[in-house]
Amino acid sequence: MKTDKKLKIAPFDASDYLDSEEAIAEYLSASLENPDPDAFLMAVRDVAKARGVSAVASASGLGRESLYKTLKPGAQPRFDTVRRLLLALGVKLDVVTPRP
Repeated sequence: MKTDKKLKIAPFDASDYLDSEEAIAEYLSASLENPDPDAFLMAVRDVAKARGVSAVASASGLGRESLYKTLKPGAQPRFDTVRRLLLALGVKLDVVTPRP
């Protein structure tokens, strides 16, 4: 008798692993190395989820709905909005020369 056993795999959610300041900083930095601009927005969304979307929205001066719209794939948020979000997340961007 043959039984079909299906492997159940939980979907991966990066926000489950963003549990330290170092992990968050490394995750955001790595996302900036991807040429796809949506990669960074997705990373910011994951960090916001890890920190609590409502708290991040409030700290950045955005409503929850506005935050979700700002971070959806294809969105083109203004630089000022990105700066406010990063401040609310407790991180900042630094400009450095490329690694050799």
